[in-house]
Amino acid sequence: MLISVHLPKTAGMSFGQSLENYFGKYLLKDYADWPINTPVAERNLRAIKNCMSSSVRKFNDIKCIHGHFLPLKYLLVGTRSSDVKFITWLRDPVERIASHYYYWKRTYDPNTSPPLQRKMVENNWSLERFCLGPELKNFYSQFLWGFPISRFNFIGITEHFEEDFIFFSEKVLEVHLPMYKININEEMKEGKIYITDLNLRQKIESYHEKDMILYNRVLKRRLIG
Repeated sequence: MLISVHLPKTAGMSFGQSLENYFGKYLLKDYADWPINTPVAERNLRAIKNCMSSSVRKFNDIKCIHGHFLPLKYLLVGTRSSDVKFITWLRDPVERIASHYYYWKRTYDPNTSPPLQRKMVENNWSLERFCLGPELKNFYSQFLWGFPISRFNFIGITEHFEEDFIFFSEKVLEVHLPMYKININEEMKEGKIYITDLNLRQKIESYHEKDMILYNRVLKRRLIG
């Protein structure tokens, strides 16, 4: 079974479409946890409880799980079979959080948007306030709480999506997957970046130091092979 952790704004929707195309009815979409909009203590406790319950859960014909959830939720599933693979994608933390900011501004709906998005939009947060606020500090580290990074069988880099997607398709699944590009900001042409102010970029990198270390570590591993 494949367990795919969709970290927001890392091309997870595009990747998920490819998984859905391949796995079809054997794909389980898990987007019900709302990790970002759940208080940290509650979120972590829920992940621990889900970890225990999923360790004995029978997934029957499910061959892939994809969605927004702490990977700890399914950590013990991997102890039942060596066939369970964990995968995810990372993106430059500075560009990821900036993309998140503009995505939430574009998609805001006062009737359906979750609490943090409503708070951000209705209080008219600036990009800097969003990027340097405590809510999403070290976003990756929050999502990966309690889950060893070494447990991932594959970590793709969004900036190298096409190349890493092909590698995943051929080497991890050993099949040919169709590639999609959906939920893309059409204003962001290929190669364009959100944060062009070097001082702001340095502030964000410093503030999200844990995530920068994690990202650079994975990027280095990718380059080494």
